[in-house]
Amino acid sequence: MTSRYTSREMMGHLLAGMMPENREAVKLSMDYGMRIGDVLAMPYDVPDRARYTYREEKTGKKRTVRLSEKHKATLRQFRRGAYCFPHRTDDNRHRCRQTVWADIKRISKAFRLRGISPHSARKLYAVELYRKTGDMERVSRALNHDDPAVTALYALADLLTIDSLRNVKRSRRR
Repeated sequence: MTSRYTSREMMGHLLAGMMPENREAVKLSMDYGMRIGDVLAMPYDVPDRARYTYREEKTGKKRTVRLSEKHKATLRQFRRGAYCFPHRTDDNRHRCRQTVWADIKRISKAFRLRGISPHSARKLYAVELYRKTGDMERVSRALNHDDPAVTALYALADLLTIDSLRNVKRSRRR
C-alpha cells in the first residue's frame, strides 16, 4: 500500500485522536523525516544526547539528527527499560511499527481518510522542507535518498495528491 500525503493541519487532527506514545513517534517522524521504525528503535539515552546518530533500518545508511529540547522532554516521559518507546509488555523491546500503524489507521477511518499511514509523516516533512528551501538536493540529503526521482515523489507529494484527487473527481462525473 502506498502512503498518501496529508497536510500538517489534517495530521494534527489525526494526532489528537492517537495514543500519546504513538502521537509523539509520528510527530518525530514529521519533524525530522525519520521512518517510524527508526523512531521507535530510539535507545533510552537519546534525550540526554546533543545529537542522535543511528543506522537506518531500511537502508543501513547512517543519519544524524539534533532533537529539540521539547522533543527530548517528551521522550523522557515515555522511556522505560532500553527504549524511548518501549513495547507494551516488555521494556527490553521497542514498540512495534504495526502498533503505530493500527492507531493511525483507526483514527483515519474515523475521518474517512484512506491511504494515511505513519509514512505520511515522512512525506509531510519532505514537502515542507522543499517548500521552505526550494532545494531538491537538500531534501534528498535529509531523507538519505540516492534516487532523485524518489525524492521528487516525496517533495512534490502535495501536488501529486491534488492532481490525483482531480482525476478521481473527473472520472466520477463521467
